[in-house]
Amino acid sequence: MQNLNAYLNSVLQGDCIEIMQTLPDQSVDLIFADPPYNLQLKNQLYRPDQSKVEGVFDEWDRFESFEQYDQFTKAWLSECKRLLKPNGSIWVIGSYHNIFRVGAIMQNLGFWFLNDIVWIKSNPMPNFNGTRFANAHETLIWATTHPKAKYTFHYHSLKTMNEDLQMRSDWYLPLCTGKERIKISNQKAHSAQKPEALLYRVIIATSNVGDTILDLFSGSGTTAAVAKKLGRNFVCIEKEPTYVQIIQERLKQIQPLPQELLAYKVEIPSPRVLFGQLVSQGIVQVGEMLFDYTRTHQAQVLADGSLVCNQKVGSIHKISAMLLGKPSNNGWKFWHVMRDNQLVLIDDLRKKYIEQLTFDG
Repeated sequence: MQNLNAYLNSVLQGDCIEIMQTLPDQSVDLIFADPPYNLQLKNQLYRPDQSKVEGVFDEWDRFESFEQYDQFTKAWLSECKRLLKPNGSIWVIGSYHNIFRVGAIMQNLGFWFLNDIVWIKSNPMPNFNGTRFANAHETLIWATTHPKAKYTFHYHSLKTMNEDLQMRSDWYLPLCTGKERIKISNQKAHSAQKPEALLYRVIIATSNVGDTILDLFSGSGTTAAVAKKLGRNFVCIEKEPTYVQIIQERLKQIQPLPQELLAYKVEIPSPRVLFGQLVSQGIVQVGEMLFDYTRTHQAQVLADGSLVCNQKVGSIHKISAMLLGKPSNNGWKFWHVMRDNQLVLIDDLRKKYIEQLTFDG
């Protein structure tokens, strides 16, 4: 087995299974696999104006039978399982031609599925023959090697990226077109080049700066390009010499982003502040009255941060729940203090205190 450091940030030409067999166990943090889809295309496709459609007719996408494809899939997935670190994860992308076979083999090998993501293409290729639905999506499987893996997932960063909405499993992203599409003699250099936006989301979501990402079907090198930009290490494997050259040229044009811009700052939890801290700091005064927003209920603050109301003593949460007749309640969102003849939510006082703590830090 070779030390993985010798392969970091390089493009390895050759058969992916043979090369992976030379890599050490549990050595990579994230794998992205874009295997041959086995499209089984036999005839050229033409648009209504008789111009030829640049589909996937490459030899690397041809297999003699489903059995041969399954054997190939099991072999490379077995190596992926060996190479992943215990808390690493893998993404596999495919279409309806292959993703169900791949998924079944993954489960047979013991991979634990976390999500399937539907990449919905905002600019899909039409069905020119008008005989089927336009195929407007591809499916990605995100998985770990075992159910208890403590995998990387930057939930809060993704939510921020999605304008403060929880990131869903349907991703609306365009196909790779325009200047991003690599061409040779005005023809697509690779028939299945993935958009950088897709890999950007995968890598941001499920890896950390400095992690090592393996792409065993590198094609035009989108994974490596995005990994380099985002401060990750990569190991690319590609069988076709032409694609290897394309990847190497593409990587020369990539400048990594500054480290200070890659920090996951929204993932850093805010300091935990207790109501008693506001009392001890004098932000809320001992003996001060707290009110609900209608001023129907009120309670007095005691020296230890507890409240007294109707001869009952308890926390801001317990007393508010008692008044509402509920088993529990968030007192931070219930109680107010009077400031300049206006009711101010105690949670707002807490937020200002946390901001001051962060600033001072």
